[in-house]
Amino acid sequence: MATGDGSMAKSKTASLYLARSAPTLISIPSIGVTSQFIKLGLDKAGALQVPTTGNVAGWYTGAPSPGELGPAIIVGHVDMGGKPGVFFRLKELRKGDRIAILRTDRKTVNFQVTETATFAKASFPTSRIYGDINYAGLRLITCGGKFDRKIGHYLSNVVVFAKMVS
Repeated sequence: MATGDGSMAKSKTASLYLARSAPTLISIPSIGVTSQFIKLGLDKAGALQVPTTGNVAGWYTGAPSPGELGPAIIVGHVDMGGKPGVFFRLKELRKGDRIAILRTDRKTVNFQVTETATFAKASFPTSRIYGDINYAGLRLITCGGKFDRKIGHYLSNVVVFAKMVS
């Protein structure tokens, strides 16, 4: 919007985002989560890698970092080896819950949950999860829904959508 002196004033709704910086710690007080991160990429089939341990969250380095413009992708196990995983209670997150992420630049980025949803893996909405957005967003992903003992996997994913608030 133009001001009287010809300069541009920032809109009160301007998107808030930061430069790239790897995450180091996630905290989700409402479900008792505190975890360091491991870095994840893609496997040989082109699918997102998953953490090799159940008690740590993983950041997909091919996506924005938390606080950067776009959807940062964080994954973690719901359970592993018969024990609860780092994201065991992820499906309990509700609109308005807070998530804090400490980054290597020593900034803490705060997010607010906008939605928690469960999607069948057979119809996973890839573009909605990984697609471009015009704000600093966050996607937390774990397995959920029914466990198929024949194949040894859950049939759905729980996804938490969040937006950076500070």
